[in-house]
Amino acid sequence: MLLRVMVLALFGQISLMEVSADDSIKPLLSIFGKPLVAEEIPKDKAARSIVELGRVLYHEKRLSRDNSISCNSCHDTKAFGVDGEKFSVGFNNHLTGRNSPTSFNAFMHLAQFWDGRAPTVEEQAKGPILAGGEMAMPSAEAVVKKISEIKGYEDLFKAAFPNSFPAITYDNVGKAIGAYERLFITPAKFDKALAGDLSVLNEKEKRGLKTFVTNGCVTCHTGNLLGGNIYQKLGLVKPWPNQKDQGRFAITKREQDKMFFKVPSLRNIEKTGPYFHDGSAENLTQAVKVMASHQLGREFSNEEISDIIAFLKTLTGTLKPSVAAYPEKFPD
Repeated sequence: MLLRVMVLALFGQISLMEVSADDSIKPLLSIFGKPLVAEEIPKDKAARSIVELGRVLYHEKRLSRDNSISCNSCHDTKAFGVDGEKFSVGFNNHLTGRNSPTSFNAFMHLAQFWDGRAPTVEEQAKGPILAGGEMAMPSAEAVVKKISEIKGYEDLFKAAFPNSFPAITYDNVGKAIGAYERLFITPAKFDKALAGDLSVLNEKEKRGLKTFVTNGCVTCHTGNLLGGNIYQKLGLVKPWPNQKDQGRFAITKREQDKMFFKVPSLRNIEKTGPYFHDGSAENLTQAVKVMASHQLGREFSNEEISDIIAFLKTLTGTLKPSVAAYPEKFPD
């Protein structure tokens, strides 16, 4: 009888410990807000027409001067919205000056590009097409002329923009690509935890979450994207080694904006290296160490770094196959 009581008491203690552990996780999760929910391809014919035109244009290499580069070249829908390179290769083998951020979940950011110079994905989509070192088309008019001369595009644009005259405009190119990118949502295991199912996180992941929150990482990596919603100085505590790129200062010309960049979302961070605007970290271990040093003034132990990375991997999700799919065909 005594043995039975002791066993029950033991299990009772374990149960209380588990409840206590989960109770300590709940307030940490509340910091991040609502879970991400994947979007479906619109069933409405008009909305679907815009999305499907956007899919084609996102993958259309003829939007570049030499017909070799598309949006998907640097932001692959089947490779977590990146190309895995330190710097992407543009027209005439030019290396872009910043690491290409993922296009996944980007439409929910406060702005686009590392320096926030485009307010929306629709505006962002139009930038690289005309950038001399990227897709290098000479002008918006040249883009419209080139698309208009490709048989089949006029019908696609008319279906997508029935009230636009003419239907093929540069703004409509951006609108269509943006409509497609607004389906780039990647729910992950972490979202199940945000929805209340704490059992999906193992003990190492929970420790990583606690370390991430209690050490101040959430000062910048906030919200359900864990970033993407504020600008912050890179090298907040310890100056960043690479001072050549001054971030938002190039846009605003304000001294207080020197070395300020949009805080990247940590969604899919496991899959989107190299890291930082200058691609200076090749792996997550290095990235976590650098952030601890330069942003927090801390040095994490190997165990803390391992736990944080375990937590960050819970943010890895994929696009719905119907969204990630490449176009079945292009206009001839």
